[in-house]
Amino acid sequence: MCFLTNPKHLKALFLAAKDKRTLIKIHALMIKTNLSAYGNSVGRIIALYGGKNDIVSARKLFEELPLRGVDTYNAIIIAYSRKESPFEVLGLYNQMIKEDVRPDSSTFTVALKACVSLMDLKMGKEIWRKAVELGYGNDVFVGSSMLNLYVKCGKMNEAIVAFEKMQRKDLVCWSSMINGLVFNGQPREAFDAYKRMKKEGIDGDEVVMMGLIQACADLGDSRFGLSVHGYSIRRHLNLNVKVQTSLVDMYAKTGHLDLASHVFKNMSRINIVTWGALISGFAQNGLAGSTLELLMEMQSCGFEPDSVSLISALLACAQIGFLKLGKSIHGYTVRRFDFNQVLGTSVIDMYSKCGVPSCARALFDQMQSRDLISWNVIIASYGIHGHGEEALSLFLQMIETKVKPDHSTFASLLSALSHSGLVEEGRYWFDLMVSKYKIQPTEKHYACMVDLLARAGEVEEALKIVDSMSTEPGLAVWVALLSGCHNHKKFSIGEKVAKKVLKLNPDDLGIHALVSNFFAMEQKWEEVAGVRKTMRKSGMKKVPGYSVVEVNGELHAFIMEDKSHNQYKDIVYVLKKLYLEMRAIRYLPNIELCMI
Repeated sequence: MCFLTNPKHLKALFLAAKDKRTLIKIHALMIKTNLSAYGNSVGRIIALYGGKNDIVSARKLFEELPLRGVDTYNAIIIAYSRKESPFEVLGLYNQMIKEDVRPDSSTFTVALKACVSLMDLKMGKEIWRKAVELGYGNDVFVGSSMLNLYVKCGKMNEAIVAFEKMQRKDLVCWSSMINGLVFNGQPREAFDAYKRMKKEGIDGDEVVMMGLIQACADLGDSRFGLSVHGYSIRRHLNLNVKVQTSLVDMYAKTGHLDLASHVFKNMSRINIVTWGALISGFAQNGLAGSTLELLMEMQSCGFEPDSVSLISALLACAQIGFLKLGKSIHGYTVRRFDFNQVLGTSVIDMYSKCGVPSCARALFDQMQSRDLISWNVIIASYGIHGHGEEALSLFLQMIETKVKPDHSTFASLLSALSHSGLVEEGRYWFDLMVSKYKIQPTEKHYACMVDLLARAGEVEEALKIVDSMSTEPGLAVWVALLSGCHNHKKFSIGEKVAKKVLKLNPDDLGIHALVSNFFAMEQKWEEVAGVRKTMRKSGMKKVPGYSVVEVNGELHAFIMEDKSHNQYKDIVYVLKKLYLEMRAIRYLPNIELCMI
């Protein structure tokens, strides 16, 4: 049997171990012929046991060894790493250090990977110090592992420092950096890193492309997204389900639902995440009907809805006021999922927008844990129903619970106060937002304050707020001010504001109607004619408005002069009856002068 001591013969023997049974026989042969004394053969046996998913035999053999070197330690550490047992990996690493066994590049790389799994930055830094001490500070594998740890722990400043110090950067390093920047909300910096990578002659792989696609989605940059997609196709990269799902998500978030659907339909394999990305895209773009149709199609394909698709369905129900379906989805989520803050907040939002704020409040009161988003949604809920005092009361409760309000909180609060005409309260909290909470007003905050004051007839004060803005006021601010001028017949200010609105060239027919009606109220017919001429030149056409009524779980849509409804005659009969009853009590509608 002495021929087996030749390293080539030993290698052939190890390669023959295709299954666990053969491996046990080879191990027995090695014990019987004392082959375990040669080289790193024991380490190879440990690795083979680990590869056959027999970690117990691997550990037993390891513990029986009187002397253990770096090869045997690496074999057992890697075996545990493959089993995703990071605590065991780090325990063996510490044992190795205590026994004065010198780790190598593989040891440090796998140990740092375990720290990533545990998000243990403190232990990772200790391992990194040891690696530098032993001369592995410039090892590209160890360096990229430490870089990945910084990135996953959200320590991007430290990651950037470590990255810049690296003498050699391979594709894995660049990939970690690009994806880390995207993950930590720095998409523009991710693009810059990619450009640097290209200058250094390194081509991106599927992982890099997936990071760039996500960056495009975050920035709403469909142009660069199309470029990344095209590059991936030209380079024949492996467009696996993760990359294609990222493309669906990116196209949907940038409003290109046709491209998102095209990618989706041409995928060879679709998972629940892909369905969720497409459904969410349709919901976020306001296509409620298509959202709900996709949800049903997904179920017909054998997929159970997950929390992402259900949140999108709840958003769709909120958009069209489909209360009955919203209630069904609420019940489904309670039965199937851990009713967490995200789901709970979505259900609260749905009830609020479907016209039942009492249900929204009851659910909010039952929530064991409330985050800032939950508070913002319930405050906004009372605002859209004109209950400003209740919204303010909730805001004060939120402050008492030590939850710090953000810009969205104040936008919801100011909007609620505006709809309820609570001018003094609006002034007070707008000032406190800046002075105490150090939140600089955005366009939305200014629009709310201008709307609040203009609604109350304080048009002059509203104009002062507009003049105090550090940035150029947008369309929403001017329209809010013009609406106040129209309602309170403030012609001198309103005329200037109307001209400002027209300069911004809005494409909304309703805004042009407001301007035209204001000039008509002032009896400035030339200006009215000018507005109408502009509308004709630009080809603006009014999109027919429609009302939706839910009856017994079914939605009924009504468009002006539409006679296609199967109960049209009954509806007309009831309307005539109501008209006669109003005439009997001498009710006269308040008809405003309207040119459009």
